[in-house]
Amino acid sequence: MKWLNHMCLLCSAHESLHAPGLRKMAAAPLYCVCRQPYDVSRFMIECDICKDWFHGSCVQVEEHHAVDIDVYHCPKCDVVHGPSLMKRRNNGHRHDYTEPDDGSKPVQAGTSVFVKELQNRTFASGEEIMMQMKGEHVSTRYLEKHGFSYPIVVTEMEGLGLKLPVPTFSVKDVEQYVGGNKVIDVIDVARQADSKMKLSEFIKYYTNPHRPKVLNLISLEFSDSKMSKLVEVPDVAQKMSWVENYWPDDSFFPKPFVQKYCLMGVKDSYTDFHIDFGGTSVWYHVLWGEKIFYLIKPSPVNLALYEAWSSSPNQSEVFFGDKVEKCYKCVVPQGTTLLIPTGWIHAVLTSQDCMAFGGNFLHNLNIGMQLRCYEMERRLKTPDLFKFPYFEAICWYVAKNLLETLKELREDNCPPPTYLVEGVKALISALRTWLKREVTEPTSEVPDHIRPNHLIKELTKEIRYLEEEPVSGSKPVKSQGIGCAVASGSNACPATRATLERLCQARQARRAARRLREQQRQVPKMPSNLDILERHTREVLRRLEVGPLEEVSSQCLQVRGKLNKVSTASAAAESLEDNHLRLMLVNGRIIRERPTSPSTEEAIQGMLSMAGLLCSSKPEKVASSQESWWSSSSQGSPLEQREEATQGNSSEAWDNRGPPSPLGRSHGGSPEADYQYCDPSMSPPLHPSKRQAPNPPPISNQATKGKRPKKGMATAKQRLGKILKLNRHNRVFV
Repeated sequence: MKWLNHMCLLCSAHESLHAPGLRKMAAAPLYCVCRQPYDVSRFMIECDICKDWFHGSCVQVEEHHAVDIDVYHCPKCDVVHGPSLMKRRNNGHRHDYTEPDDGSKPVQAGTSVFVKELQNRTFASGEEIMMQMKGEHVSTRYLEKHGFSYPIVVTEMEGLGLKLPVPTFSVKDVEQYVGGNKVIDVIDVARQADSKMKLSEFIKYYTNPHRPKVLNLISLEFSDSKMSKLVEVPDVAQKMSWVENYWPDDSFFPKPFVQKYCLMGVKDSYTDFHIDFGGTSVWYHVLWGEKIFYLIKPSPVNLALYEAWSSSPNQSEVFFGDKVEKCYKCVVPQGTTLLIPTGWIHAVLTSQDCMAFGGNFLHNLNIGMQLRCYEMERRLKTPDLFKFPYFEAICWYVAKNLLETLKELREDNCPPPTYLVEGVKALISALRTWLKREVTEPTSEVPDHIRPNHLIKELTKEIRYLEEEPVSGSKPVKSQGIGCAVASGSNACPATRATLERLCQARQARRAARRLREQQRQVPKMPSNLDILERHTREVLRRLEVGPLEEVSSQCLQVRGKLNKVSTASAAAESLEDNHLRLMLVNGRIIRERPTSPSTEEAIQGMLSMAGLLCSSKPEKVASSQESWWSSSSQGSPLEQREEATQGNSSEAWDNRGPPSPLGRSHGGSPEADYQYCDPSMSPPLHPSKRQAPNPPPISNQATKGKRPKKGMATAKQRLGKILKLNRHNRVFV
């Protein structure tokens, strides 16, 4: 019998596609009684008789049951060859229970024999390390003052801020709120292997009095479900959480949801020793039932032993509690909350059917330990599925916010707490390492709006300032701050509390400002001067388009009349405003504008000259700033001058039967008399790209004087050139 999960079958299908002579036949293989193609999200099993593959859901075979089948018969073959053959159980102490029980191999973690031996072991009492506290005393202020280095047990919930369902909340209620079709990961405890199944299938297993095996559910994150409203995390976890405090709303990366988990385990469920991903701290609350925690302190020696044990080939055969100096046993009964600090190594045994809620959170108190745990995960090649989502990205966000905090504290002449200084030092070292690693491993999690090298440099300067300040004595240092209070053994002074509260308020104000900026981004921006001119240029080019040459002769009068006529839209003086810029168009030409800056004025003239809409008939004459070529509305438009010049110089091209427009009289001596359309010898105005000779630039263009073009003009030319290129390729002009 062969059974494959989605990854195994994907590899098998990939190999079949490259088999000689089978590429066409295997291009879209169909499987199962449903005759559907391969689906990566569905478990499949192979029939040992007909060799066809079947979806487990179609033939009622769950993934965790497939390992117990020795020879599988599909529904069709089952009629002829009988039912499938199951594996024979030969031992109760090995993950592979078909191995002979000859006593030559040690007990493996999670098996029934292992659980019985574990319950009979003797451990140090958890009371030696546990801190018994009331809910109202577990606060961020307390942890910042005394640190968060040992587990905390809370039996009186009042003041903790934790909201939970009633104790009668059942597994069927979970199915109702979350949805039975949700695919979950469950652990087969006897094999210490995970498999996928629907939540409805697990609930059916859980409520069955006869359970053929022990399954444990510990990874049901329900923040995106209706059940999320029934649970509120403890205040201390909410206020200290990096994700809640530092993750921006406009982040490119999806926000990690690790604060709300529902754990449902049956009796004798066991999770072997581990450190929570990313070195996160964790809170647990047992709603009903009971759990037993086996805790090991994260000393440097113990962490080194843990890494070696995790990478050993016989990990499941060695009980890690035997390798360390002390392993503490802590029983967590119904209605009790447990908070485990960063890096603590722990295993969990479910002594009776249990439902618990929990969550993970990163924070500022143990930054160095969190980073050390993350680097250990990388060395152990932990799959991404079991690591904190976007851990490096959130560290960059935290570094950016901590830089602001350090600057504010320095401006207030108040030293930061010691744990924050040490944490920033560890963070700087980690960020540098990640930047160097990107050269060989281009999997960057650096947010787009963060300049990594600049951020590291600024953080380093702040740390150097803190280290040099006491030596130089250049500034008096207030004896405030949590670090100072801890060192002196006294209570935190009111000034320190006020400072930290003020910083918190300032951070909230920055968040509100960021949200306001985000809302403003959604409001469409007013067009800039160049945007307006670009739009006008496109309109002028459109109006200058004419039909093929063969149509000109028959429509000459019509064309002339159209050019002489002042359109309704033009006569209405189409106006565009932005930054006090107003353009008035008559017959497609600008005739009026409010005063603009010299750079904008030059950009406008440069763009129009490139389009061939303007030229100077007297290049040696320089127009003054008060007498711009578009400043007077009382004088004739350049288009009218163009018509007069055309009628005088090229009567053969234009039909002179019609009288000239009354608007076509120019006033001598005016600035506008110096400007007219270029290339008057052509009867119909050609598209600028069709003209043979380049148009002379406007007299105010700095480039004609041997100077470097200004930035605004260069941008205008680039944009107009792009417009002309697109029009040249996409449209036909005469």
